[in-house]
Amino acid sequence: MGKTAFLFPGQGSQFPGMGKELAKQYAAASDVFQKADQVLGFSLSELMFHGPEEELKRTENTQPALLTMSTAVAEVLKENGITFDYAAGHSLGEYSALVAANSLLFEEAVYCVRQRGKFMEEAVPSGLGSMAAVLGMEQQLLESITAQVTKEGDSVQIANLNCPGQIVISGTASGVDNASLLVKEQGAKVIPLQVSGPFHSVLMKPAAEKFRSVLEKTNVSDASVGVVANVTAKPVTDRHEIKELLVEQLFSPVRWEETIRELMDLGVDTFVEAGPGKVLSGLVKKVNRRANVYAVSDPETLAAVIEKLKGEKEHA
Repeated sequence: MGKTAFLFPGQGSQFPGMGKELAKQYAAASDVFQKADQVLGFSLSELMFHGPEEELKRTENTQPALLTMSTAVAEVLKENGITFDYAAGHSLGEYSALVAANSLLFEEAVYCVRQRGKFMEEAVPSGLGSMAAVLGMEQQLLESITAQVTKEGDSVQIANLNCPGQIVISGTASGVDNASLLVKEQGAKVIPLQVSGPFHSVLMKPAAEKFRSVLEKTNVSDASVGVVANVTAKPVTDRHEIKELLVEQLFSPVRWEETIRELMDLGVDTFVEAGPGKVLSGLVKKVNRRANVYAVSDPETLAAVIEKLKGEKEHA
C-alpha cells in the first residue's frame, strides 16, 4: 500500500442537511460543530443541518460551513486511526487541509474563512463578476483567449485547472461572456457557474489585502505533514510560506490537476475526500483512473472507509 492523502472540497459542495447525522453519531464531530457556533456567535450548525439553502449559499456562510463539515469528518477519521501522509484542499478546502495538518487551530480557521468570505463578497458588487467552466480546450489556447479579451479592456483569467479538459475562467461578467464566445467558436463547451463573484482572479486583490491583516493576527504553525498549496502545486510545511500563499491564493489559479499529479509523484495512491459531495473524487479519477479514491461525508461512508483502510493497513 502506497501513501494516503486527505483531500478537502471547496465552494459548491455544500447542501442543507450536511453533517446532521455525523453530529448525532460521533462526539468528535459534534464537538467541531459546537466550536464553530461558539466562535462565530450564531448557530452555523443549525444553518448547515436545516438551511435555508439561499442563506447557506452566501459565501460568508458557505466557507465556514464547509470548513466545519470537512474538519468534523477528518476528526472522526483520525480518531479511528486513519492517518495521512499529505493533505490538499481545493480553494477554500486548503484551510481544512491546514487544520488537519495542525497548522491552523480550527477555532482560528473558522473565524478566518468567515472573514475571507465577507471580503470576497465585498470585492466585486454582485452581478459584475462571474465564472465559467470550459470543457475540451487546451490550457495554452485558453490562456491566449483570456489574454486577448483582457487586452481589449475586459478582465478575465484562468481560475481553476481542475483536470484534463476542465478549466474554469473568472473575471468581469462581460470578460467571461466575451471569452466564452471565443471559446465556443473554437468548438469547446462553456458552462456558466452559479457563484457570487469572480474568485481566483485579479479582481480579488482588494479582498486579499484586507485578508492579509486578518492572517497577520492569526497563529499559523508549521504543518505536521506536507500540504500541497493551490498556488504552487507543491507541498509546504513552513508557517511563513503558508501565510503568504494563503493571501496569493485569493487571486491566483487553483492548480488542482498539478496538485494530484504531484501527490502521485510523491507516492500517494489512496485519496480520501473528507467533506460533502464527490467533486474532488471525480477529478482525481479523471487525472488517474487507477487511483484508490474514497469520498467520506456521512456515517455510512465513514464506517465503510474506516473498515477498508484499517483492513489494508493490517495486511500491509
